[in-house]
Amino acid sequence: MIALPDIRSAAAVIAPHVVRTPLLPFGTGWIKPENLQPIGAFKLRGALNALARLENRSNGVVAYSSGNHAQAVAYAARLHGVPAAIVMPDNTPAVKVEATRALGAEVFIVGITERVERAEALVADRGAALIPPFDHPDVIAGQGTIGLEVLEDLPDVETVVVPMSGGGLISGVATAIKSLRPDVRVLGAEPELAADIAESLTTGELVRWDPLKRAQTAADALRDEPSALTWEHIGRYVDDVVTVSEDEIFGAMARLARQARLVAEPSGAVAVAAQEKIGGGGGGVAVVSGGNVEPALLARLLAG
Repeated sequence: MIALPDIRSAAAVIAPHVVRTPLLPFGTGWIKPENLQPIGAFKLRGALNALARLENRSNGVVAYSSGNHAQAVAYAARLHGVPAAIVMPDNTPAVKVEATRALGAEVFIVGITERVERAEALVADRGAALIPPFDHPDVIAGQGTIGLEVLEDLPDVETVVVPMSGGGLISGVATAIKSLRPDVRVLGAEPELAADIAESLTTGELVRWDPLKRAQTAADALRDEPSALTWEHIGRYVDDVVTVSEDEIFGAMARLARQARLVAEPSGAVAVAAQEKIGGGGGGVAVVSGGNVEPALLARLLAG
């Protein structure tokens, strides 16, 4: 498991290249708009930290991703002048595929259950380094820098709500928060259609959902499942999980656009929807994890 020194070290590594996103008032609480990162999502933090720490990246890097980690690795690889090969499932929104290619990465589109196998084959063929989307200590530490910033900007924070899927983001954020302020509640947020972690915490052991079942949610960045590493962090540090419906997610997206002038993708709005669902005072922070939304979906929500 990672620890607070790992996160502090990651903060120093990534500081020149990421936006230190502010806390913005929204509703009765606050939001942390990671959609304002250069690639439109928090994933840049973990990718930058992991790539910077590779001992050998001369043969390039490989990643598999539903979209935001793909862009993050492509961006970090371009920054360091190394080639990037990205494997993406065929249900990835086109806006994310196009953005990854625009960053100079070589993109491979495969079936939703074939991502890891194809990525591992590319690593073997090319001698490249694999940067997984969440199952790596350096990735988790990079994401955890969000927790440090929340505590610096709102020392009296009471609750932090974080979207969950593979678990890298909440593992890092929860480690940072609980290491410094164990009294702060860390809540995970999941779509009801991909609520495998909620079920896992209820049963006390990791429950696996069929990928095709998780793929039903519009929150495409939250269709993954935790690894043994992230599950260990979640089990130790996460206080509870709030699940939200597709309608609640879409409603949060529309309100973020209209009231905060922020564009959030479905996955990025899940924590906001959860925070609205539980209510509470001004001591709550929801992480808006990403804003890479298909234009047609956003237009439809705003027109509704």
